[in-house]
Amino acid sequence: MSFIPKKIFKLLPVVGIFFAALPVMGANPVIDATKAGVVGDGITLNTAAIQKAIDECSAAGGGTIDFPAGRYLTGTIQIKSNVILRLEEQATLLGSTNVADYRNLDPFIDGSGHPLGHALIVAMDAENVGIEGQGTVDGQSPKLKATQKSYTLRPFLLRWVRCTNVTVRDVHLTNPGAWTLNFFQTKGAVIDGVTIRSRDLGMQNNDGINLDSSENIQVSNCDVISGDDALVIKSTSAAKPSHDIQAAHCKLSSHANAIKLGTESIGGFANISISNCQITRTDMAGIALYAVDGGDLSNITISDVTMDGVTVPISIRLGARLKTFREGDQPRPAPGKLHDVTIKNVAAKNIKMIGLLANGIPGFPIEALTLENIQLELPGGGTAESAKIQLSEKEAAYPEFDMFGKTMPAYGIYARHVSGLNLQDVRITSLQPDARPATVFLDVDKMTQADFAAESIKVP
Repeated sequence: MSFIPKKIFKLLPVVGIFFAALPVMGANPVIDATKAGVVGDGITLNTAAIQKAIDECSAAGGGTIDFPAGRYLTGTIQIKSNVILRLEEQATLLGSTNVADYRNLDPFIDGSGHPLGHALIVAMDAENVGIEGQGTVDGQSPKLKATQKSYTLRPFLLRWVRCTNVTVRDVHLTNPGAWTLNFFQTKGAVIDGVTIRSRDLGMQNNDGINLDSSENIQVSNCDVISGDDALVIKSTSAAKPSHDIQAAHCKLSSHANAIKLGTESIGGFANISISNCQITRTDMAGIALYAVDGGDLSNITISDVTMDGVTVPISIRLGARLKTFREGDQPRPAPGKLHDVTIKNVAAKNIKMIGLLANGIPGFPIEALTLENIQLELPGGGTAESAKIQLSEKEAAYPEFDMFGKTMPAYGIYARHVSGLNLQDVRITSLQPDARPATVFLDVDKMTQADFAAESIKVP
């Protein structure tokens, strides 16, 4: 998939809004939420009033419900077809701190085995829907957590389930109970200019932008600082891979991974392009590509990425966990394939562990992996004892950067069970002497190297 230039990405949100307006052109009324009985005092529970305004707007053909400056307390609200919520700059939708105010319209089990699905704002089987404006959606998750002895009801902030033509633009999203912005089996979405802040809340699963079993998605100009993965693509539906997804010009920071495909990966991934992203302060991998539940991962291009402060810049895993996530799905009988992946124009510094991990499993190699114009700056300091470490296979383990341990037998690249590894213009620099080799290649065939170099530079 070729890279979409920035100028075209700037036009995509406009195109999305145009199509979103088509079903209601000619009417497309703007409804003042306060004139529909919604109270912005931060105290009055507005769930019923907001839902009534949405239902009536949708039944009348659609339109925009506008929230002027104010703080609007609410429980779960469901957006219906042809309805857009618009939050003005000083408007905030506040999540209730009462667990009884939330509904789970689409329950499921995540990759760690946790039941999830409650949400503050949700749309199901709807078309031409969205949320826009300079305002804020605040889930108030720390306060909601404090009301529960065991923090089991953890609402997503925004969920789009089996929707078509969704627009999320410019809004500020913060304090989610679980995933911040989730799309499940959605066809066609524009996510542009969104700011997400969910780091350091002491919560689990605070993903930023979370795309699941969805297609034809455009993500651009987003700024995400998240507790869990910042931009993550999943596939929890066996028959629905995530495909034809493009993301560009995003700033990403996370306690977990910045860019991630996988963990939940039964459906697979195809035709995905991510480019021109800045990654900072990320505690796990900058780029993580994981296919462990039998789905294929193919035709992936990630390019023009800078990283400053990551544990592992690139982590790739083809495994055999073979887990299911939706009721009625059967496990895949065998591992899938991970092939035709290109990662290019990547510069990473302040790396904590190793530059690249790429691991298939015996009989199921990663295939056709290209690394082009990669610059990795490592800390060095590894010992001769560390160089002797032999990593176990862990074929069925949960995939993560540290699944084989936190001490590696190489400081630059560790690749195992790979067929077709193409290294072009790869530079590995160790800032201090390192007793380990720069690279370890095990069961790697069809490897090509052009302009590959590794060196140690002792910092005075």
